[in-house]
Amino acid sequence: MTDKIIRGAFFGLFKPPKPPKPFKAPDTLNSKQFATLQDLISEGEIEGFATPSKLGLTKGNSDYNNAALKDVFLNNTPVLNKNASNTNPQPADFNFQDVGFTPRFGTANQTHIPGIEGSESVSNVGVKVTNSAPVTRQITNTAVDAAKIVVTFPSLQRFNDEGDIYGTSVNLKIQVQYNGGGFSDVINNTVTGRSADAYQKQYRVSFTGAFPIDIRVVRLTGDSSSSQLQNDLIFTSITEVVDDKQTYPNSAYTNLRIDSEQFSAIPDRSYRIRGVKVRIPGAGASNSGTPTVDLQTGRIIYPSGYIFNGTMGAAQWCSCPALILLDLLTTERYGFGTHIKDSNLDLFSFIAASKYANELVDDGFGGQEARFSCNVNIQGSTEAFTLINELAGVMRCFPIWSEGSITISQDRPTDPSYLFSLANVGEGGFSYSGSSLKQRHSIINVSYFNMDSREIDYEVVGDDTTGTNILQEDIARQAKLGIVKKDIKAFACTSRGQARRLGKAILLSQQEETEIVTFTTSIDSGAIVRPGSVISVNDPVRGGERRSGRIKSATTTAITVDNVKDLTTFTGTNKKCSVILPDGSVETRNILSITNGVISLDPALSATPNVNSIWLVQSSKLEAQAFRVITVEEQDSINFVITALSYNYDYVTQESPKYAAIDSMQGVTLPARTVSLLNETKDPPANLKAEERIVIINNLAVAKIILSWKSVTGVSQYLVQYRFNSTNWVSEIVFRPDFEILNTEHGTYEFRVFSYNSGLKLSTTSTDLTVNAEGKSKAPGNVQNLTMEPVTNKLVRLRWAEAIDPDVIHGGKVYVRHSNQTDGSGTFQNSIDLIEALSGNTTEAVCPSLEGEYILKFRDDQGIFSPGETSIILDLPDLIDSQQILEDKEHTNGFLGTKTNVSVVGGGLELTDPAVVKTGTYVQDDGNPAGSGVAGTVITVTSTSHGIAVGEFLKFNFTGGEAVTGEYTVVSVPNVNTLTISSTNTVATIGNVSIDRGLRGIYDFETILDLGAVFSLNLKRFVQSIGFTVGGANTIDALIPNGTFWDDYAQNGNFDGEEINDVSASMTVRSTISAPSSSSYTNSDFATKPFNTFANGVFKGRGFQFRLTLRSESIAHNISIQQLSFLAAFESRTERSYVSGNTTSTAPLTSSSSTSGLNVVFGNPFFTGATGLGGVNAYLPSVGITIIGAEAGDYFVLSNVSATGFNIKILDSSDSPVNPAKQFTFQAVGYGKGV
Repeated sequence: MTDKIIRGAFFGLFKPPKPPKPFKAPDTLNSKQFATLQDLISEGEIEGFATPSKLGLTKGNSDYNNAALKDVFLNNTPVLNKNASNTNPQPADFNFQDVGFTPRFGTANQTHIPGIEGSESVSNVGVKVTNSAPVTRQITNTAVDAAKIVVTFPSLQRFNDEGDIYGTSVNLKIQVQYNGGGFSDVINNTVTGRSADAYQKQYRVSFTGAFPIDIRVVRLTGDSSSSQLQNDLIFTSITEVVDDKQTYPNSAYTNLRIDSEQFSAIPDRSYRIRGVKVRIPGAGASNSGTPTVDLQTGRIIYPSGYIFNGTMGAAQWCSCPALILLDLLTTERYGFGTHIKDSNLDLFSFIAASKYANELVDDGFGGQEARFSCNVNIQGSTEAFTLINELAGVMRCFPIWSEGSITISQDRPTDPSYLFSLANVGEGGFSYSGSSLKQRHSIINVSYFNMDSREIDYEVVGDDTTGTNILQEDIARQAKLGIVKKDIKAFACTSRGQARRLGKAILLSQQEETEIVTFTTSIDSGAIVRPGSVISVNDPVRGGERRSGRIKSATTTAITVDNVKDLTTFTGTNKKCSVILPDGSVETRNILSITNGVISLDPALSATPNVNSIWLVQSSKLEAQAFRVITVEEQDSINFVITALSYNYDYVTQESPKYAAIDSMQGVTLPARTVSLLNETKDPPANLKAEERIVIINNLAVAKIILSWKSVTGVSQYLVQYRFNSTNWVSEIVFRPDFEILNTEHGTYEFRVFSYNSGLKLSTTSTDLTVNAEGKSKAPGNVQNLTMEPVTNKLVRLRWAEAIDPDVIHGGKVYVRHSNQTDGSGTFQNSIDLIEALSGNTTEAVCPSLEGEYILKFRDDQGIFSPGETSIILDLPDLIDSQQILEDKEHTNGFLGTKTNVSVVGGGLELTDPAVVKTGTYVQDDGNPAGSGVAGTVITVTSTSHGIAVGEFLKFNFTGGEAVTGEYTVVSVPNVNTLTISSTNTVATIGNVSIDRGLRGIYDFETILDLGAVFSLNLKRFVQSIGFTVGGANTIDALIPNGTFWDDYAQNGNFDGEEINDVSASMTVRSTISAPSSSSYTNSDFATKPFNTFANGVFKGRGFQFRLTLRSESIAHNISIQQLSFLAAFESRTERSYVSGNTTSTAPLTSSSSTSGLNVVFGNPFFTGATGLGGVNAYLPSVGITIIGAEAGDYFVLSNVSATGFNIKILDSSDSPVNPAKQFTFQAVGYGKGV
């Protein structure tokens, strides 16, 4: 049964795409360096980091540390985005990768941070780890806390049979054994990627058990048994580490480990923390409750009716300025505690200030906040007086040192605590002074620290004269004063609402508190009044009437006063009477009646006033003046000088309207405003597009991808991340809206593009794009516009249009093949090379004029042929008058010639082994000697038993170093393991190399042709070949057992779409003019003669030898020769008796009168046959004679006709030589022209 041959092209539906060409995965495994930074962030125990503290997370667990990274800023950018999960943050949530973070919070008994190395001792190991042989080292030094294990992969890559280069993986474990107790795993890691040169990785193992300690490196991945898989694992070194065990008690600090690749310099660091814990008031008197701290804001929440009993509670974090000031005054470590104790302080004044500071007020955004909060980082040394006043100023306080203790006085709503009139002041009475209008301001610019932008921000107060928040007081103020600005700094302020309240307090104070009073009083009053106290003043000189004096007698419901006359005119509503009680305090009561100097009060006083104590009355008609005491100065042992500032006080409501105005946001809503876009998180770019191009760089065609996108407003730089075929991500920072990757490969590229804001903070998301790149795997275009024109009867000129593909023009080739077929059935695959491949920029070629089909293809610099064939047919007329002397059909006799790396399979001649890829290393320098390090053009390649010869033209793929991948001719082969080539670049470099070596096989014909003499011989060759896939069990292009092909390409094209163009065959011939003495191809007659391309034509020689060379450039493809023959023939030739020197005119010869006749010698011998070529004298020439002036009976006799001539006798009728001699001409017709 005959095997059937399948023909067709996928049932005529379509032609499947060409499989991708081999690619090389990018070398993306790089060793990294890390920097470890320790920052002291605070003295004393701190609460911790803001974000996890607000959430109530437990210190020390991973959730807390993850949340804390949202409060760690590198170059003003948080390590972790605020919206990221604290439990499972994703890589895209991190603005910086591989950040290690360990905090300590400043406790007295805190532990040291592991991993901070104090001293090291390195021991080299240098042993290969195999799957069956782990490597172990022991540590006996009991002072060692950890070990650093360094492993090395000399290279990590995998080659396949198609020449592709991929990354690979190695899974390893590090095990520890304590005191012989058995090994346990501490690290299980898989290293994945590709590295053409050495890649090192370091692991740290902290110790937790008893010595001696054994460290073992175990390889889980199987060992490589092929040169195509390079994944050796070396245990390089082990370092014994003794940690720095400093604990830094009572100091809060952090340890950061950052990847140096992400920073050009040590980054600026900042931390958002909740700072030092301070004492807060303890449980109040009379079961009035215990203050607590709001964890969200740091505000102290005082229970309603809380009464401080003088006892402070445990330390907690809070933002109360009064208690922070108290902590600074009493703490020995960083404050004034060595000089000031609780006993030196008026704790009650601090708690009173704290209560007022922590009352809730409008925040201007529809919510509420504490009236005063203190958030400050005090880093440097400061004058004690300055710092105390700055902290006191946060809550509108000023400190007072009096009688051996410190108290604080706060600008808050206060009732008058003392009464003054002419009755208890000196003879000078009251002296007044006022502030100048020029010293007052209409607009206050308050600077404060904005926690969102982490920058100084500004709140402008007093400028609401236009827009939606018009305030009449601002309009009136500017109308009176004009625009007069004052810049102030809100110390420790991080709230916009608090900054606004501070500005309003200044404006209202300048507006309402413009007058200063000075007077002298005696010791009984001067010893009681303190700075900050509010006093009531009745000055009859200013008021016009006396409304104050001394008490003559009193009960709790009625007092008798010393001034009866002026009270007769006391009118108005809301009549009030104020008296000084025995304890120095002031009480005010409603007046029921005044009769003869007796003032009746309601309700009753809490105590009976002393005689001669001060009284004061006021009504709607005439109110007392209110002042806040600024200073109390002892003048002598009896008198005190008091200076006070006017105080806005409503005696009816017993309140100061100023404070309500300061705290009120009625009619005012602070608009959310963006004062800076610098820290605004930007959107990722839009319209991400990719375009592939092939460009020319240094006369080489290079594939690249151009990535482009629409610019984002306000963005000047972008982060582009890409990876190829799911390998490692590569990151690049670019400063324009486009990005290029050179030397792109066929495969899948994934891109992610982020935007940076001006603070170098990344957009929270990226714009992504996946590109299925062709690289340089796309086939070049077909040959176009092929024409033919004759040059001579033996030569033709082929012309075609220049290739349109850059990788053909630069580094590519034009292949010209020939098929014997004239019916159009010839294909590139079953034809053979006619001439050497031409440079890719060639547009014409002169070729032998041969009958058959000329078939052309382009081939780019990657070895990819154009998909279609372009051909032209030349059909020559048969030689009518010729003699075939030999037709040698090697394929019919089973290819009995001499075979070198070829063999007969299934009736066809094919390469014994397909092409191979050789690997090795290279050095490029000046070659004197190799490895000298001097830049040069000599590339010395070392590859074990490479089997490459001088003159071979091969593809060298260089990885690592700077040598340029490309095709080179081998210059020299010093030994079996070394060869040299020459580069056009001058560098000094080293690296690895793979060599695509197309295998060559030679078949020398069994027949050696000996013509017996030197002749010009017509030779015509017939070769038909086809490429096929090696080991084609699962392929279509494969031989079946009888030698025919499943894929009858010559007839109907490829069934599976794969054209095998990287195999070829070429026929050559060489000749000698000597007589071959044997049939050996090493015969000295031929040994010095070169083989020349065998194109149909005329060859001169006596002996001829024929050779077929087979080539394959792919390890997957082979070639089978189906037909191999040549035809030898001589053309018919005529030789005449010519006039000497004139081949167009005949010249008669003269016969001989001798009976032996005349011997005529031909100008050139004819071929008359030879042994094995028809036999000797098988093809004698035919000779014709014409006798000039012949007479009746004259005739001629020819004899001894041979290749070189003949004998002629001209006889008369008597059979005697004619006499006189006759002239004659001859015409000899034979085959071939000898020398």
